[in-house]
Amino acid sequence: MLKLLGSLCVVSGSVLAWCIQRMERRRKRDTLSDFQAAFRKMEEEVRMARTPMPALLRMLAADCGPEAASFFRVTSKAAGEGEILPEVWRRQAEPLPLNKSDKAAIAGLGSDMQGDEEKVCKAVSHVSRVLERSALEAERKRPEEEKRSTALWFSAAALLVILLI
Repeated sequence: MLKLLGSLCVVSGSVLAWCIQRMERRRKRDTLSDFQAAFRKMEEEVRMARTPMPALLRMLAADCGPEAASFFRVTSKAAGEGEILPEVWRRQAEPLPLNKSDKAAIAGLGSDMQGDEEKVCKAVSHVSRVLERSALEAERKRPEEEKRSTALWFSAAALLVILLI
């Protein structure tokens, strides 16, 4: 009976770890998607409406998921308080749940956010394309990663169950 209970705990732990890993991958995809949409909207607003940066960042924060909203909200508040936008932008890009190249692209955008409309739009467009390529690559790899993850967690659980028995 005790071995059965132990086996059940091992399998449950494996299923939980698999679910957590899957949710983390989904969180990364959602964050990437939020930033793509926000940067498209940012480009439109800068080009068409010429919205001031703190107001634009607040507006973007209202339309995004939690990670992107927090990013835009904090940078907006800091820019409104007179902090140097590129530094705040770079600092806020570090903890984002994205890969290194996506974080670097977003962090680098902060230094281009000060300047004329054309420079800002060009930089935002470039970062948007980088994120789009990254999203397409992640989507292409997703089935293989899910298969590998599923095989890893469930075969590890099966091995431990066999060792318990």
